[in-house]
Amino acid sequence: MVHPSFKEKRIWITGASSGIGEALAHAFAREGAHLILSARNTDALQQVAAKCLELGAASSEVYALDLAQHAAIPGVVAQVLKSAGKIDILINNGGISQRSLAKDTGIDVDKRLMDVNYHGTVTLSKAVLPGMLLHQLGHIVTITSLVGKFGSPLRSSYAASKHALHGFFDSLRAELGPDAPIKIMLVCPGFIRTEISKNALTGDGSKQGTMDNATGQGMEPSSLARKMLRDIAKGKNEAYYGGKEVLAVYLKRFVPGYFARMIAKAKVT
Repeated sequence: MVHPSFKEKRIWITGASSGIGEALAHAFAREGAHLILSARNTDALQQVAAKCLELGAASSEVYALDLAQHAAIPGVVAQVLKSAGKIDILINNGGISQRSLAKDTGIDVDKRLMDVNYHGTVTLSKAVLPGMLLHQLGHIVTITSLVGKFGSPLRSSYAASKHALHGFFDSLRAELGPDAPIKIMLVCPGFIRTEISKNALTGDGSKQGTMDNATGQGMEPSSLARKMLRDIAKGKNEAYYGGKEVLAVYLKRFVPGYFARMIAKAKVT
């Protein structure tokens, strides 16, 4: 059954060429949405777009987007708006991860993680926001991580970039007000079975190239996508997804001393 919240809606998904972004594209396609799909890999995007049309998308367009190229982002937004007219839902999914000790991580790697995950996401959101304000309608959904709520070994700058997203979008939501027609949602997944750990940056900026054990045993992206669509439709401000790792959010909040000892001993690869 097509969900009335998404049918014919114009939904822009970044990082849509694989993983969570691809799964979301498929899920929204089944709901009859108009899809705008972005990532750096346009060949993979074209394949996702074609599959989305098979699944029932009202339309499916591809736009190359590199979140590290901040100056180019407003131009891409202008192209999308010229074609689509407006954006009903922006899904900020694009980003990169990290697997290296803080002491071994070059400052250029720290900067790249912030440039892509934080600055790129904020630049895109700020470019889309005026159109939403004009139409007095919109939904910005930003996929952060459970480590946007707490720090974890081997992910210092990745966690920092995700914490920063919470600070920005919580502030934006407060500025818009509780009754605003523009909604802000922060999505915090735990271990999801994607290629994120293979593509994660090591201390010298090279890719890890291997799948983490926890990631390989994580939630299927299609399952996450179904849960996300349900909670987006409900208008949730923040949602956590995963297995037992979700408990860490509450341990950090209510028993921080215990959590600090636990996370220092945890196997998170």
